[in-house]
Amino acid sequence: MSKRIRNIESDEEENYIYWKIKKLKKQARRSRRARKGRHGCRAAPPADDATDADCSNKKASQQTAPKDKLEDPEILEILGAAPAIDIKYNGTFDYDLAVIGGGSGGLACAKEAVNHGAKVAVLDYVTPSPLGTKWGLGGTCVNVGCIPKKLMHQAALLGESIHEAVSYGWEVPSPKDIKINWSSLTEAVQNHIKSVNWVTRVDLRDKKIEYINGLGEFKDAHTIIATLKNGSKKELTAKNIVIAVGGRPHYPDIPGALEYCISSDDIFSLGYPPGKTLVVGAGYIGLECAGFLNSLGYSATVLVRSVPLRGFDQQMAHLVTAEMEERGVRFHHKCVPLSVEKLESGQLKARWQNTDTGEQCEDVFDTVLMATGRYALTKALNLPAAGVTQNLCSRSGDIPRTTVFTPLEYGCVGLSEETAIARLGEDAVEVYHAYYKPTEFFIPQRNIRNCYLKAVAERAPPQRVLGLHFVGPVAGEVIQGFAAAIKCGLTMEQLMNTVGIHPTVAEEFTRLNITKRSGKDPNPASCCS
Repeated sequence: MSKRIRNIESDEEENYIYWKIKKLKKQARRSRRARKGRHGCRAAPPADDATDADCSNKKASQQTAPKDKLEDPEILEILGAAPAIDIKYNGTFDYDLAVIGGGSGGLACAKEAVNHGAKVAVLDYVTPSPLGTKWGLGGTCVNVGCIPKKLMHQAALLGESIHEAVSYGWEVPSPKDIKINWSSLTEAVQNHIKSVNWVTRVDLRDKKIEYINGLGEFKDAHTIIATLKNGSKKELTAKNIVIAVGGRPHYPDIPGALEYCISSDDIFSLGYPPGKTLVVGAGYIGLECAGFLNSLGYSATVLVRSVPLRGFDQQMAHLVTAEMEERGVRFHHKCVPLSVEKLESGQLKARWQNTDTGEQCEDVFDTVLMATGRYALTKALNLPAAGVTQNLCSRSGDIPRTTVFTPLEYGCVGLSEETAIARLGEDAVEVYHAYYKPTEFFIPQRNIRNCYLKAVAERAPPQRVLGLHFVGPVAGEVIQGFAAAIKCGLTMEQLMNTVGIHPTVAEEFTRLNITKRSGKDPNPASCCS
């Protein structure tokens, strides 16, 4: 018996598992229909001594069929894409499948395995953050990631809407005095998260999936030792094991980082208003946190080591940060942190250095939030005991789609302009672009300078679309449908021939007709054009 182990650490891989298993189910149904006999009886898998597959042999043949649904090699390939490890194991296993990690990927895998008749266990344990923050079942997305981030973003948008309501005729008493109650906000967010934690546990129980609240490590390729909350240890065996441990925030190796700073693990349940905040890092987590903090009324400053939103289309990243600067967020570019010191007042003095000039600066903040990347939680797994090696990099598909929930959102799918040119060459790439005016911005006279979109396409007919990029309101909702279109081979002709729904911001993609190569002005000619 061979062992396969798979490391699942992203929503993209979770979606792939869903798609692949559904595809296999469909293929299996077709195969069974093709094997049906004249009288409507399905041909059973041949037993060792079987000579035919008539109806009289059906019962006997079924008894010889493998009981473990996860013996299907293609299912095993989904649950474990790593090369098989030739480790023999005598005796029976406690589970057909054990999943280490109770986040989005791990839970999806466990539930699909149960649908195939497997006996499944899920191990999940949250090591407290340096500040001491802990959370329940569900992983990063539910507890300290996508969900609370989107709720904080929504709170910020509501605050903006209240101020804009006056221009639409609403009588709002003293809109300048409107402010957020941080304690009420975090309480509401945490109450929702706890309800999701509870529903998740009930769902596992209903599906007969055993939940083990323990930190798992390998004893060998089929054995896991779980350290439980009370310190006791539990040993379990499984025929198949999936690693879905996810990641945690990285702290820079500088004085005071671990002692005095927080991360995205802490901000959504922080027991006090963050006040004047320094965000170290300009990836999507850093910009999202700085964005909603600024919109909620707290001063926000961002240290940018290299470029903002590294890995994203840099023209769009510039528009995102330009909008944030116009709203009051401060940026220090080409800067790295040096130290964080706690003052007698309880405030934090942060020092940083400009990597171009060598100049050192310092300022005093109420909160310092580290957003300098994430690392995989594989160190405690004792992977060598299972014969598992690690890759230094990861891969999550050729058509990534995501949204950065900054004050003016950025949604994208497919290749950035830089990546497309690097792969195909500048002469082989055509970029269609336009600025636009969201209708909802007219009356409150909001800034529209950074509302922009572009399509990156092959230059040669039929001009297959390689990537779509959109900065503006509700970018996530806009880009979602286009992700499916690109996977289906969307071309620029098809996009231009689509009749848009008016008035929406999404229709702007169907009106793209100006290329960068032409040099024509991409600004709208009128309020409705």
